[in-house]
Amino acid sequence: MTMVTVLAGVRAAIIDLDGTMLDTIPDFHVALSGMLAELELPPVAREQIAVMVGKGSENLIRAVLALQLKEDPYSPPVEARFNVAMEAYQRHYLAINGQHSALYPDVLEGLQAMQADGLRLACVTNKPIAFTTPLLKLKGLDGFFELVYGGDSLARKKPDPLPLLTVCADFGLQPAQVVAIGDSSNDAQAARAAGCPVLTVPYGYNHGESVQNIDSDGIVISLLDAARLIRSQTTPT
Repeated sequence: MTMVTVLAGVRAAIIDLDGTMLDTIPDFHVALSGMLAELELPPVAREQIAVMVGKGSENLIRAVLALQLKEDPYSPPVEARFNVAMEAYQRHYLAINGQHSALYPDVLEGLQAMQADGLRLACVTNKPIAFTTPLLKLKGLDGFFELVYGGDSLARKKPDPLPLLTVCADFGLQPAQVVAIGDSSNDAQAARAAGCPVLTVPYGYNHGESVQNIDSDGIVISLLDAARLIRSQTTPT
């Protein structure tokens, strides 16, 4: 199927947050450092965090504990510290949420272009909604999105298709009319399972793997590039 066919009917976009709109690794680093200090465990490097994010806070905390304790993520030593670690992490993250993160280039311009073209916009992330809502507001992104779903907003998170299918239902659109834009295989797998077209950006995290290995309908260098590509395929000539 060609790009023209895939994007021709697009009327809305579902956009990921971490690694797609914002570089939030510095926030994760500060919050996790505070958590680990409370647990009297050594700090974790930013490079190590980058391969762990994207699958929700529970997965992140288990991965960090497993790394520092040199155990399996579901081993008894990790289980014994998980609840305390999660509470500490959430407390530290809420205290600094957004203070160390930065918008990627052309994010605002891309969202403005999509909005100007009449696309309906939703943000779907695996970040907890309690972190997501204030972060979008702090960075001036909240006004672009009709819908925002966090990793704990619904019964299942990406790569499950439920969040994307929920947005499609909320918008009253077929999945083929709603393009997903993200930085990781989570986004692509959710989109494929939902029946949505999907575009990927090359600058995010993707669990430390190459973006070229993602099964997507194309790589766009920025959200502005995505907006231009969608416009070129949906505007009659």
